[in-house]
Amino acid sequence: MEPLKLLTVFLVIAGVFGQDDDELALEKKLCQDKSAGELFRLNAGKDSCRDVIQCTAGGLQAIRCPPGLAFDLEKQTCDWKWAVTNCDKLTKEKKVKPLLVTDEPLCEQENWLACGDGICIERGLFCNDVKDCNDGSDENACDQDTDPNRAPECDKSICTLPDCFCSEDGTEVPGDLCPENDRCERVPQMVTITFDDAINNNNIDLYKEIFNKQRRNPNGCDIKATFFVSHKYTNYSAVQEMHRLGHEIAAHSITHRNNESFWTDASVEDWAKEMGGSRLIIEKFGNITDNSVVGLRAPFLRVGGNHQFTMMEEQAFLYDSSITAPLQNPPLWPYTMYFKMPHRCHGNLQNCPTRSHAVWELVMNELDRREDPTYDEELPGCAMIDSCSNIIGGDQFYNFLTHNFYRHFDQNRAPLGLFFHAAWLKNNPEYLDAFLYWVDEVIENHPEVYFVTQTQVIQWIQDPVAVESAKNFAPWQEKCSPGPRESCFSANSCKLDSKELPGEEIRMHTCVRCPNKYPWLNDPTGDGIGF
Repeated sequence: MEPLKLLTVFLVIAGVFGQDDDELALEKKLCQDKSAGELFRLNAGKDSCRDVIQCTAGGLQAIRCPPGLAFDLEKQTCDWKWAVTNCDKLTKEKKVKPLLVTDEPLCEQENWLACGDGICIERGLFCNDVKDCNDGSDENACDQDTDPNRAPECDKSICTLPDCFCSEDGTEVPGDLCPENDRCERVPQMVTITFDDAINNNNIDLYKEIFNKQRRNPNGCDIKATFFVSHKYTNYSAVQEMHRLGHEIAAHSITHRNNESFWTDASVEDWAKEMGGSRLIIEKFGNITDNSVVGLRAPFLRVGGNHQFTMMEEQAFLYDSSITAPLQNPPLWPYTMYFKMPHRCHGNLQNCPTRSHAVWELVMNELDRREDPTYDEELPGCAMIDSCSNIIGGDQFYNFLTHNFYRHFDQNRAPLGLFFHAAWLKNNPEYLDAFLYWVDEVIENHPEVYFVTQTQVIQWIQDPVAVESAKNFAPWQEKCSPGPRESCFSANSCKLDSKELPGEEIRMHTCVRCPNKYPWLNDPTGDGIGF
């Protein structure tokens, strides 16, 4: 799920304070250690949590969050009261920065850098989650532009296909099918449809309607999608069937914890339990034995930084699809994480990886939410379709899809990602009708377009073929158009509990034998041993 996007509404309750000498002195004192635009409180406590001020050229300006919200000093934005935990603070935490850029070198030893207090330590100790400087400054400058051990800029002389792909701005087309990113008629336009969360009786009928075996790619194969499956309430006999039909199954965690900061701050071990455990459960109870569960998406798209990507390397995941790229033209192609990301880390308090990792990133290009970009004012983009809150009707959704399709198709033909939660289509029949009409129209009018899985996108990037050869591209012909189901007509319905979920009894459907306990973090196989 994408995080709840709050409209940050500020109510100016007082313009500029009076400017006599005493107040000017107070203003100077309040503002002397504040960064430009920083908002802070005059009074701490829950009763004052809506109110903040900021220093402006005209003086101090008071600002109040709308009713029901409070101001989060760390996020520097209004948020739900229950989500704000720093009402007792007056200012956001001040962090001492290391002395990384100075006129003269401060450290005599090679590959040693200076802490904020001038003491030198080894470069490798910076940004390793351990405070090695006395002032802790070695952990305070660790984003993709300041981490001293960050991944290098793209170097195409050593980053070559099939194992590595990068470009300076992320828009370059793989292979030599589109010289200078212009005249891309020979590049197949890939479209990836993805669904997040549990597969169960709430959405199985929807998936059957969309993937009805009548909608086919130009190579004669059924259109395909990728399902990022969270564990709780998932029907694993349905997962097995979706995999049999050629769709991709990927991990989306066991718990899908609602605390978004958990995913931002989770340790390597936490990520391994959630995603490695999720894959184990999917493979065991979805009876998937071909090692095809190779991708993941973080809940709420809360990227886990270097911890998440270190886990992915250790657990042999092929790709992540959680990082969003801000709306831009032309859009971005997927890339490997050996080198620095070709775009800024996008999102409020997002924790993007900074180090080099042997992982593919199927970046989530934001979509242009405008119905008619010729006339409509510019708006920020949206990654998950259901976060495009301005979509209010079927015709508008159809126009939205068409505009974004041609934004990719007429430029560099970067894969068009359509990222859904099933409930958005299920609960809005008008949107579903518009979506299916659009899909059918694209299939009928564009022999260059293929609806493929996330892994199939990577397979094409690793071995690019032109439109005229795409019909015979072997990776896109696997499980081309499977026939009717020949086994597991009646799944086992397992009524299970777990000591990790006290008081809960959950029914799990699977074509394999029922486990002893409901699978969970510390017992993903459901054996119940030691519990």
